[in-house]
Amino acid sequence: MKVKIVRVSAALQSRQVSVSLWKTSQRDFIRSLSTAQQSLWTTDMAAANYLPTEDQFQCSICLDVFTDPVTIPCGHNFCKTCITEHWDTTDQYLCPMCKEAFKTRPDFRINTLLSEMVAQFRQSAQQKASSSSSEQQVSKPGEVPCDVCTGTKLKALKSCLVCLVSYCETHLEPHLTMSGLKRHQLIDPVENLEGRMCTEHDKPLELFCKTDQTCVCMLCTVLDHKTHDVVPLKEGYEGKKAELGKTEAEIQQMIQKRRLKVQQIKQSVELSEEAADREIAEGVQVFTSLKESVERGLNELINTIKEKQKTREKQAEAFITELEQEISELMKRSTEVEQLSRSEDHLHLLQRVQFLNTNHPPPTKDSTDVSVRPSSYEGTVVKAVAQLEDTLSEEMKKLVESELKRVQQYAVDVTLDPDTANPGLILSDDGKQVRPSKVKKNLPDNPERFSACTCVLGKQSFSSGRFYFEVQVKGKTEWTLGVARESINRKGIVTASPEDGNWTIMLRKENEYTAGANPLVLLFLKSPPQKVGVFVDYEEGLVSFYDVDAAALIYSFTGCSFTDKLLPFLSPRFEGSKNSAPLIITPVRVN
Repeated sequence: MKVKIVRVSAALQSRQVSVSLWKTSQRDFIRSLSTAQQSLWTTDMAAANYLPTEDQFQCSICLDVFTDPVTIPCGHNFCKTCITEHWDTTDQYLCPMCKEAFKTRPDFRINTLLSEMVAQFRQSAQQKASSSSSEQQVSKPGEVPCDVCTGTKLKALKSCLVCLVSYCETHLEPHLTMSGLKRHQLIDPVENLEGRMCTEHDKPLELFCKTDQTCVCMLCTVLDHKTHDVVPLKEGYEGKKAELGKTEAEIQQMIQKRRLKVQQIKQSVELSEEAADREIAEGVQVFTSLKESVERGLNELINTIKEKQKTREKQAEAFITELEQEISELMKRSTEVEQLSRSEDHLHLLQRVQFLNTNHPPPTKDSTDVSVRPSSYEGTVVKAVAQLEDTLSEEMKKLVESELKRVQQYAVDVTLDPDTANPGLILSDDGKQVRPSKVKKNLPDNPERFSACTCVLGKQSFSSGRFYFEVQVKGKTEWTLGVARESINRKGIVTASPEDGNWTIMLRKENEYTAGANPLVLLFLKSPPQKVGVFVDYEEGLVSFYDVDAAALIYSFTGCSFTDKLLPFLSPRFEGSKNSAPLIITPVRVN
C-alpha cells in the first residue's frame, strides 16, 4: 500500500502524464470497459476464452490495476485509496478524468461488476505470471527488481523515467503496446529513479549544464540556467565519456609508470640483497682471517713467552743439580774432617789429612757468580701487536682495493663548465684541466659564475644513483675538490662545509690535509696522494674520497641528505710559485 501511495503522489505531483494522455487513456478505458461488460453479459468469459489486457483495468491516477474500485457521480472509476488521497490534497473536488466539479465531496459507490472483473483479471494475471516466472529470471542481490511484482520479485527489464518505476518483461508490456505509454522514456533498469528527477522542479533531468557541470531539467533552462551553455544529456555524456577516456589513458600511463617503478624498486632490492650477501661473505672472510691472525698472534705470543720460561727453567735446573752435587760432596768431606779431627793418633791424622787434600780436594768454584735472572718480556706483546697491525693493514688495503674497483665501475665522464669558472682560473680547451692564473680575465658576470671563490663546477649534474671521477693533484701545494649542490652560493665567499652546499677535502700549506666538515677534520695520511677518486651514492647520502695509487680511503661523509642536483667541484686555489700545476680530470682505469 505504501508503494502505491508513493506512486500516486509522484504521478500527481510531477504531472508526468499530459492531459491528452489522460483523455486517451480515458477513451481507451471506457471503450475497453464497455466491450468487457458487454462480453460478460452475453457470454461467460472463461467459456469464450477471453482475457482483457492490464490497461483495461488500470486506475488513471496510479496507472495500476484497480484496488477496491469505486465510481464517482460522473461515472468514472478509480481506486478508493487513489481518489481519496487525491481529494485530500486539493481544495476542489474535480474528476481527474473529465474535470467535472462537485460542490461537496461526493460519496463513493462500490462498482461490484468492475470489482469482479478485476478479481478475475488478477487471478488470470497471477496464473500467467506464475507460469512465466519460471522463464524469467528472479531478481538477485545487486540486480534491479520489478517494482510491480508482488511476492517473488522478477528481474527488471527496463526502467521508466516518466513513471519512475522499473518493470519486468510481463509488466513492461503496456509500455510497448499502449499508445500513451509508448511515449514514455525507457532505459536499462536502474535503482533510485527519484535521483533522475530535478529536486527543484520535479521534472526529468534531460539536459546537461556545461557552465555549472550539472544535470538539469527543461524548466531549469528557462530559470536558473537561462544564460548557461546547456546541451542534451547525450552530448554531455559523449563529451564526458571522451574526457573519461583521456583520464583513463592517463591513469593507465600512471599505473604503468608506477608498475615500472615497482619493478625497478624490486630489482634494486634484489641487487641490494645480492650486494649485501656479497659484503657479508667478504666480511665473514676478512674477519675470519683477522680472527685467525689474532689467534695465531696470541698463540705465538704465548709460545714465545713459554719458550723463554722453559729456557730459564732448564738453566735453573742445571745450576741446581750442579750445586746440589757440590753440596753432597762438601757434606761428605765435612763428615770425614769431623771424624779425623777427633782422632788421637798423630801419625794417622797427618797421613789422612794429606790423603784427603791429595785425592779429594774441596770444590774451588765460586757459587756467588751463579744466578738465574727472570726473563724480560718487555716489547713481546708490543711486537706481537705490531705484527697484527701489519696484518690488519694488509687486509685493509685489500678491502679498499676491492671497494675501489667496485666504485670505479660508476665512473662518469666529467667536463668542467667555463660558465661557472672564476675569472682567476684558466681552463683547458677540452675542459679537463684547471689552473690558477696570475691575472683575472674580463668575463661576463653571469649568474652561474663564481665571483669570489676560485672554483669551477662540472657540466654534468646528478640527482640520483652513483657516480665516480678521478682528479690528479700531483705537484700542487694547495687544492680543494669534491662535489657541490647546484644551488651553492656563487657570488660570495664559499666556506668548505656541507651547510654551505659542498662536500670536499683540501690540502693547505705544509701538507695539512683536512675534510670540509663543521668543524674541519684533520686528516692523517701515510703519504701525499697523487690522484684522488671521488665517489657519490646519492640515495645512500655518501661521499667518499680515495687515494687511487695507494688504494686507501682518505675520508667519507656519511648520512648526508641530498635534495638538490650535485656537480663536481674543483678549486686549484691561488697562483703561487709552487702551486701553478693544474688539477686534471683523468680517465678512470680499473686495475
